[in-house]
Amino acid sequence: MALRINDEAPDFRAETTEGPVSFHEWMGDGWAVLFSHPKDFTPVCTTELGSVASLKPEFDKRNCKVIGISVDGVSDHHVWSKDIEASQGTALNYPLIGDPELRVVKLYDMLPADSGDTSEGRTPMDNATARSVFVIGPDKKIKASLTYPMSTGRSFPEILRLLDSCQLTATQQVATPANWQQGDDVIILPAVSDEDAKRKYPDGWEQPLPYIRVVPQPK
Repeated sequence: MALRINDEAPDFRAETTEGPVSFHEWMGDGWAVLFSHPKDFTPVCTTELGSVASLKPEFDKRNCKVIGISVDGVSDHHVWSKDIEASQGTALNYPLIGDPELRVVKLYDMLPADSGDTSEGRTPMDNATARSVFVIGPDKKIKASLTYPMSTGRSFPEILRLLDSCQLTATQQVATPANWQQGDDVIILPAVSDEDAKRKYPDGWEQPLPYIRVVPQPK
């Protein structure tokens, strides 16, 4: 069954480049971003893993752990990590899950159940759908997911923007408009009555349409 927003992120145990993890326990009480790769030693994924390593302090500021997964074993990951550091200028500073039996990618519905039980002999194209990002909240539920083709590198600044929105809207009764950035104005949820909105926003709001109420981002 396909995973949807607000489904519980499946728990699992796996070996990683930083030792064994039990996913929910590893997450603790914070947020997590899980992002997948179809094969080790692939060019686009090499740039992505380096990009996340360089941005890890930004994820840390947001109380969000990052963890990668690639459809190969941990021993291959350790060799690949040397290429990542040499070519991207930043060493891996977060765990990379080994999934040579395809268990986790199937659990997260990134490969069909009939894909076999080994990464051996499989090409990146065989695993092309293992290109997803999952933003997971402290309640262990999926807050957002995105899937990219292998030919398009992911924009991790955009994923940080998405994380900012998810964290803000989880605690405030607002939504973020198109192209929103941290600190921009936000939209009061339609479910909030004008009476309740007046209590929270005594200075009022802009209302370009009857169903859009725009206010400064809550602190």
